[in-house]
Amino acid sequence: MEEQIPFKNLHSREYSGHKKKVHSVAWNCIGTKLASGSVDQTARIWHIEPHGHGKVKDIELKGHTDSVDQLCWDPKHADLIATASGDKTVRLWDARSGKCSQQAELSGENINITYKPDGTHVAVGNRDDELTILDVRKFKPIHRRKFNYECLFSAFTSTPAIATEKVWGLYIYVLWSKAVEKWCVGQGLKNELYTKLEDVNEIAWNMTGEMFFLTTGNGTVEVLSYPSLRPLDTLMAHTAGCYCIAIDPVGRYFAVGSADSLVSLWNISEMLCVRTFTKLEWPVRTIGFNYTGHLIASASEDLFIDISNVQTGRTVHQIPCRAAMNSVEWNPKYNLLAYAGDDKNKYQADEGVFRIFGFENA
Repeated sequence: MEEQIPFKNLHSREYSGHKKKVHSVAWNCIGTKLASGSVDQTARIWHIEPHGHGKVKDIELKGHTDSVDQLCWDPKHADLIATASGDKTVRLWDARSGKCSQQAELSGENINITYKPDGTHVAVGNRDDELTILDVRKFKPIHRRKFNYECLFSAFTSTPAIATEKVWGLYIYVLWSKAVEKWCVGQGLKNELYTKLEDVNEIAWNMTGEMFFLTTGNGTVEVLSYPSLRPLDTLMAHTAGCYCIAIDPVGRYFAVGSADSLVSLWNISEMLCVRTFTKLEWPVRTIGFNYTGHLIASASEDLFIDISNVQTGRTVHQIPCRAAMNSVEWNPKYNLLAYAGDDKNKYQADEGVFRIFGFENA
């Protein structure tokens, strides 16, 4: 079983090549290649031999004009990878040639991307909380949905004491943390109140592709049916913003990482929280299940990555690190964990490295 893995005898290897920090790491579906996306506007493909010791070859994917914030591999094709960038484009690449084969220009700065498990669709989230679903064959949008919308309802309350005001035409809009009030200039009457949904953070499909999950800044997980994107459930998951989500590869659970420093584990069929992991002390930035679904890794600004047993909740190992982590991802075939963060050198410049833990020698 997983607890028998000799973690204390395993080592990390470091991989350098990027000029600035690495935001995202991801393995291809057969675990032979790892992709890294960086603030230096490039992605790189690394050929990783799980039991090898030779020099690692890498291919640079150039073309984006802003940070490559997230990337993901086609779950059915070991050489196709999609990248999401702040330059408002999503690109599909052939990892063998390093060439961009498809490109879609979207409406905002893209920060999230994930493949549907059958490889037919890609979901992209941007900084404006707009979700776009792309058909992979044509690489064209088939759904667009803005989740950070405002819904109108009638309300009359007292004049606000402290708020941010904007004057547009005949109206003053007063911005609160979770609401926008609209006042009619000259009348002193507030006749409308708009409430604002919190930010959408990370997105994911379940393993069958029938449900779509969004984590939000107000501590909820929104569960939608797919492809209709109709709301199925709102889970009050955490007391602070939910930053990240991971789906167990066996399909039993999903996990949510939050700003409250907790990771919650949910039964996917009953939509019930069955366990929490409490080892981290800072907001949880990134989480991931191993290929058997028995282990979960979580990381934050704490200077370690926690690896816990999913069934017991107990920590089985901690990987020391020197900076806040941005991305962790397990290999889909072996217990190798790739991780990348805000590492800096002695001159306080970005190191542009990532590491892989789980090798029998360094």
